[in-house]
Amino acid sequence: MINFFVVSIFPEIIDCYTKFGILSKAIKQGIVKVHTLNPRNFHEKVDDTAYGGFPGMVLKPEPILASYRHILSITKEKPFVIKPEPWGKRIDQNILNYLKNKKNIIILCGRYEGMDKRIDTIVDLDLSVGDFILSSGEIVALSIIDGVSRLLEGVLSDSESLKQDSFSNRWLGYPVYTRPENFEGYRIPWVLKTGNHKLIELWSLWERIELTFKSRPDLIPKDLTELENLFLKAIKSNLSFEEVIQWHKKI
Repeated sequence: MINFFVVSIFPEIIDCYTKFGILSKAIKQGIVKVHTLNPRNFHEKVDDTAYGGFPGMVLKPEPILASYRHILSITKEKPFVIKPEPWGKRIDQNILNYLKNKKNIIILCGRYEGMDKRIDTIVDLDLSVGDFILSSGEIVALSIIDGVSRLLEGVLSDSESLKQDSFSNRWLGYPVYTRPENFEGYRIPWVLKTGNHKLIELWSLWERIELTFKSRPDLIPKDLTELENLFLKAIKSNLSFEEVIQWHKKI
């Protein structure tokens, strides 16, 4: 089980999200616990103007550290502390896999112009969701909690789906379809109706490679298998899956 402690002056943002979907299921099963702490409960004033005449308000160190010490009284050991920051390490699947092995995680949600720099004395890792600015850290916190929780055993009803996820697999994802077979003139790919599982598996690999090549070529693995290399070269040559399969019937 993982305990997430989110320190936020707007804890309702976190509390609302935890009532739905996969995260709600994980909480009900006792696999995840999400605790919210409002620094206002530990100190009468949570923000103040910045020294030096800089614009905006800054979250004060006292209420944040008071929240941290309260959490310590619960965990009895130092939790892993995360602070969302624009310059932080970009969150990826490797980071989520690393965090899933932590027992207690604190996420400090900044707001306004950020937190007093002295808060960094308790922080283990700054994290970011991208090179852009958000109004606060709650969205980042929810991204971390959701991304980590779905990796825990028992959270997803079909654990095999994790292996098919983008960034968990060597390639990005493949397109998925459901009924109706024909929707406003757009039909599902013929291969999905063949019942030929080997052919469908080849098609899904082709689609993964094509999506990765077109959308995120930086993610193409360097250690390509013979089949992956064949498919990638064909895609670069604008050949279709059908053409390659017909030419290489032994695949």
